[in-house]
Amino acid sequence: MSLLLDNQFKELPPDNSVDTKLFLETVSHLPSFFDCLGSKVFTVIKSDINGNIMKIKAVYLKDPERYVTLQHILEAERQDNAAEWPKVGATLALMWLKRGLRFIQILLQSMADGDRDENNPNLIRVNVTKAYEQALKKYHGWLVQKIFQTALYAAPYRSNFLKALSKGEEVKDEDCLSNVRQFLVNYTATVDAIYNMYTNLNAELDYTV
Repeated sequence: MSLLLDNQFKELPPDNSVDTKLFLETVSHLPSFFDCLGSKVFTVIKSDINGNIMKIKAVYLKDPERYVTLQHILEAERQDNAAEWPKVGATLALMWLKRGLRFIQILLQSMADGDRDENNPNLIRVNVTKAYEQALKKYHGWLVQKIFQTALYAAPYRSNFLKALSKGEEVKDEDCLSNVRQFLVNYTATVDAIYNMYTNLNAELDYTV
């Protein structure tokens, strides 16, 4: 079984609300995705994602009945921290987490779509670069961008990456990519719903780190 399919995201309800408990349970398995990328440079993103998950979870556990959905958390923190919001608590942590989730989404979608460097078809650098530029780069200052440029060159071979996603099993590339496409359906819908929530609540911030 694919690493991704072992922990699939659930289909969203008609109103596209994201159940906090289910989201936290599912997303907690995602940091291991970065182990498939091989290089220790990617542990920066892994650590960031893990840290933000823990921050959101800590807020949720304080009052699960108040924070049934992710939107409930944002609205409650806006009410309780009007002066500092949205740069506060779980709202800020989820803002950065969704960017890491978007990075994963774009990387996987790029591979599923067949994007590749025809001169180096067994490299995923083009996919990782696309994901970084679209999901994270604009929020990073010069120094952090340089760190990620190093990470791009440390990206694994495509064959090794797909094998890692298949948990070391020998699986045909197309079978692995079929699993990726299946995973992306509910995953993409969830990430899109979180982005739309931030837009609708005017909770997005564009500062760089």
